[in-house]
Amino acid sequence: MRHRRRIPLVWIVPILTALIAAWLAWDTFSKRGPTITVAFDTAAGLTAGQSQLKYRNVVMGTVKSITVPPDLSKVLVTIETVKEAEPLLTDKTIFWVVKPQLFAGNISGLETILSGSYIGMRPSTDKGTPTRSFVGQEDPPILQASVKGTTFRLDTNRLGSISLGAPVFFRDIEVGTVLGWDLHDLASRVAIHAFVRAPFDRYVRDDSNFWNASGLSVSLGSNGINIQMESLRAVLLGGIAFDTAHDSTAPISKADHRFKLYANIEEAKSAGFGQQIKLISYFPGSVAGVTEGADVTFHGLKIGEVTRVGLVYDPKQDRVVAPIHYRVEAGRISNLAKAQGLEPINIAEEMIHRGLRATLQAPSLISNSKIISLQVVPDAARGELEKVGDHYLIPAAEIGGFDSITASASELLSKINRIDFDKIGNSLLGAATGIEQTVNGPQVKATLAALEKAMLDVQDIARKLDVEGTPALKRLPDIALQLQEAVTKANRLIGSVDKGYGDTSKFHRDLDRLLPQVTDAARSIRALADLLSRHPEALIKGRTNTGKE
Repeated sequence: MRHRRRIPLVWIVPILTALIAAWLAWDTFSKRGPTITVAFDTAAGLTAGQSQLKYRNVVMGTVKSITVPPDLSKVLVTIETVKEAEPLLTDKTIFWVVKPQLFAGNISGLETILSGSYIGMRPSTDKGTPTRSFVGQEDPPILQASVKGTTFRLDTNRLGSISLGAPVFFRDIEVGTVLGWDLHDLASRVAIHAFVRAPFDRYVRDDSNFWNASGLSVSLGSNGINIQMESLRAVLLGGIAFDTAHDSTAPISKADHRFKLYANIEEAKSAGFGQQIKLISYFPGSVAGVTEGADVTFHGLKIGEVTRVGLVYDPKQDRVVAPIHYRVEAGRISNLAKAQGLEPINIAEEMIHRGLRATLQAPSLISNSKIISLQVVPDAARGELEKVGDHYLIPAAEIGGFDSITASASELLSKINRIDFDKIGNSLLGAATGIEQTVNGPQVKATLAALEKAMLDVQDIARKLDVEGTPALKRLPDIALQLQEAVTKANRLIGSVDKGYGDTSKFHRDLDRLLPQVTDAARSIRALADLLSRHPEALIKGRTNTGKE
C-alpha cells in the first residue's frame, strides 16, 4: 500500500488566520495616508490616540502624538491621515481646533463636549503644493456657502457688533449671511465677506450701498419716537443691509467686488447723492461740541456732515488753529448745476461772492453739540473760494443761533457781576437803620400817643351822641309824617295857584289883553311928555298946529 502525504487539517486554521491578518495589514496600509504635523498655539481639548481630523464630519485621520518643540513657541500635533486625505494636503489647506462656540444664533461643536475637541480642515479648490507641515489657526476660517450665490467684500474701519453668521438684508428680507473677515487687513481695515444667495445676488450692482444694520435705530421726530430694527437676529448678532436704486443702470457686481460698508443707513443714503465736495473752515472761536458725523445744514436741511476735527499749526498766522473738515453732497440740491449750467464747485464760488459763510450753530439748548450751518450773510465782504490741499476753504462767520443767545447771556452775567452788591447792601442797611430810628423815635411815639387820645375823644363823642340822640331818633317817624303832610299841602297850594293864575286861567287871559293896553297908554304918555318938553306953553295954549288957541 502506498500512502499519499497530506497537509494536516490542523494547519488550516493558522493559515487562514495568517491570510486574514495579511489582508487586514494590506488593507490598513493601503488606506493609510501620509503623516502630517500641524502647529497650534495650544492643544487644549486634544488627546493623542483619540482626537480626530475631520472634513465635513468625515474622519480624515487620528492624532498620533502631541509634542512641544525645543523653542517652546508652539505645540506640534502629529496626525496619521487616511489615503483619501492625501490629495487635500496642500499648502492652501487650513486647520483649526473645533470647540463649542456660539455661531449664527446656534451653538456649534456641541458634540465635542462628550467626544472632546477635534481638528477641522478645509482644503482649497485652487491647486496647491503638497506639503506635510502646517500651521493651524485658533479661530475658524471664513465659511463657505453651500448654496448658489455670490460673495462680496465689504471694507470698513471697524467690525463693530457684526459676528460670524450675521444676516444680510435686502429691503427687510434676509438674503444672505456673513461668512467671515480677512485678518491680514486688520492693520488698516476690515474686509468682511458677505454672501448673498441667488437669485438676490443679481440685485447687487456696482453702485449699491451696504450699511451696518446692527442694533436698534431710535429717532425722535414730529410724529413721536420712531424705533427701527431689521430683526431680532440683527440685534443679537449684528447685521448688514444693502439697497440699490430702482433706476440703476450699473452692471451686476461680480464675485469679490469691493464695497464700502457705511456705519448706518443715513450715511449710506448720503453717499448716494453723487458728487461730494470736500470743504474746510477755520472758526475764530471755540469749536467745542463739534464732532465727526455732525450735520452740515443749509436752510435748516442736511446737505453733508463733518468728517474730521483737529488742531493744526498754521505757519502763516504763527498759531495753532482748529480746522473743521466736512463734505457736502451737491446732489441734495436739485437742479443746482442746471440753474446756470455750471459745475457745483463753480456755483459754490459764486455763492461765496454773494456772502455764503459757514457758522457754528447749537441746535438744542439741552446738549452742547454743534453743527455747521451754511448761511448767506447780508452785507458780507466779498470772499474768495480758496483751495487747501484737496479741500475748498469756506469763510467762517459768527452769527445767530443759540450761541448769540449764550453770548448775550454771558454779557448780561458779566454786567451783573460788575454790580457792587456790597455797596447796595450797605445802603439798604443804612436806610433800614434810618427807618428804624424814625419809627422808634420820640416824634413818632408822641404822634401815636396824640392819635390814641384823639381816638378816645372820638369814641367819647360817639358815646354821647348815642345817649343824647336816641330820643331825637325816636321822633324821626313823626317828623317824617309831618313833613309828608306839609309836602302834600304845598302841592295842593301850587295846584290852586296854577289853576287860578296859570297859563290856561281867566286871569292869565285878561292879563294878556291888559298888557297891550298898558303898552299903548305908556306910548301915549311918552308922546305927551315929548310934546310938553318942546312946547310947555301948549299946556296953557293947547296945540298950535290945530289952529285953535
